[in-house]
Amino acid sequence: MVKTAVIIIHFKNISDTFDCLDSLSKCNYDKEQLMKIVVLNSSVDSVIKEKLQKKYSGVIVLNNNNNLGFSGGNNVGIQKALQNGCKYLILLNNDTIVDSHLLKDMILMAESANKIGLISPKIYFAHGFEYHKNRYKDDERGKIIWYAGGQIDWNNIYVRHRGVDEFDFGQYDKAVQTDFATGCCMLISRDLIEHIGLLDEKYFLYYEDVDYSIRAIKAGFKIYYLPKAHIWHKNASSSGKPGSKLHIYYQERNRLYFGFKYASIKTKKSLIFDSLRILFKGNVYRDAIVDYYSGRMGYKNI
Repeated sequence: MVKTAVIIIHFKNISDTFDCLDSLSKCNYDKEQLMKIVVLNSSVDSVIKEKLQKKYSGVIVLNNNNNLGFSGGNNVGIQKALQNGCKYLILLNNDTIVDSHLLKDMILMAESANKIGLISPKIYFAHGFEYHKNRYKDDERGKIIWYAGGQIDWNNIYVRHRGVDEFDFGQYDKAVQTDFATGCCMLISRDLIEHIGLLDEKYFLYYEDVDYSIRAIKAGFKIYYLPKAHIWHKNASSSGKPGSKLHIYYQERNRLYFGFKYASIKTKKSLIFDSLRILFKGNVYRDAIVDYYSGRMGYKNI
């Protein structure tokens, strides 16, 4: 087994972080080759740090003086892992539960071919965290898909998860190359980081994983969805539910940032008209549009 780091951002909900680390402790991976890094992404919190280090020996806890967002917080963890000689790094949301074979399956895939830069597993909604809670039978919960590969609509600059909200009956059980890996659980090879650098911190939250995927593809690396590996996600447990002001703001602002970086001239023209339309949808939409065109990226207190 090769040296690998799992990087978890803790912002709030310490019980989620505990559950995630508990599931990681059950993974069948050589403990001597595994680094577990928890980045405290709000302020220096000695109490949380002490609790983590007392409960989980060997876990490296890093303090940020302020909230650096998903991209900035993970960059801190990535640099720590690189300094310790890790070949692979796995970004993992703290509101996830992992299967015991996750690490082994993802590393075996990464080692199987050249130029694999990013891998994401099949991701299920955790039981009770589905978008449409009344749609499913109780025995279907835990098998409702959250991510089975990523798809980008380049004409309108929207991204979606393949298979989302579907009950898993094996329809997405083939490993395939995909448009983007999700930062909810994303293996990154050291080789890729050395070619394209760290996550873009201007996003702060949302779209940074899609951006990183495009940069990887442009550098000649492959992105894979690996269904053999899987986890469960307490969707938006720490960042606000879909439809919240926080979710709307960063999605709308960062969609423009991403689109104007990578889309065609035709689509960029459409984005301008679309952003003018969105201005009239409400305060949080207006703030997102105005901030993008004003160059105000990174963190915003919502």
